Amino acid sequence: MQNCSQDQSNIDSPLVTNAEAVIKHFQAEIASGKHWYFAVLEAIRLWTDETEDLHGHQYHYLIEGEAFDWLLLVERLCDAVDGLIPENEKYDLIFRGKPPLELTSDDFKNLIGTGKYHQYLNYYYGITVEEALVQAVREEVRKEKRSNGLTYRRDKEEDEVFIKVYDNTETSLLKQFRKDKGYPLLGGSNITELKEFTYWRFKYRMRICEKARVASDTNKALEWLRKHGARL
Repeated sequence: MQNCSQDQSNIDSPLVTNAEAVIKHFQAEIASGKHWYFAVLEAIRLWTDETEDLHGHQYHYLIEGEAFDWLLLVERLCDAVDGLIPENEKYDLIFRGKPPLELTSDDFKNLIGTGKYHQYLNYYYGITVEEALVQAVREEVRKEKRSNGLTYRRDKEEDEVFIKVYDNTETSLLKQFRKDKGYPLLGGSNITELKEFTYWRFKYRMRICEKARVASDTNKALEWLRKHGARL
């Protein structure tokens, strides 16, 4: 993240404890002329709900009580002030991880608060980077198959991907995860459960792998993210 000047006039404002009040504050800040990105980061700092039920849709902002899905909250806040934020900037941030302004890590941390920043890092390394690692290894397996004149078959080679990363198959890991969580062993997974499973796998990998392997795999995932233009 690069340097960018910022208005921190409201960073030390008291916590607001309900969604409606935070959204009103967010709207007022934009109306006052503050850049929407600063305003949304400050709104994130004020937000206290870990989950939310809105019109029958469940939002889970904090995975396992540790990993903060900040872009989900950005999407929620931006939807609440529809029309006040440039659509292209909102789309770039939520779906491409490209912010409209470049901030230093310290500025970003100050705006969303130290506690949420640590939870943001948990999400980044525990979910974003973990998913990138699986994708990077998947590409390696596919490349190896092609170089050997073989066809990549997902129903077969996906196990190879997970064994390379976790020394275990996806099916076996999913069963262990659901047992740990007390979830039904059969059936599909919703988006929240998939994120929980990814974070669980991250912790599992930290536990079973040597430090050198963890570092190597993390670097591989970070390189994959850089290669594919991920910014956050």
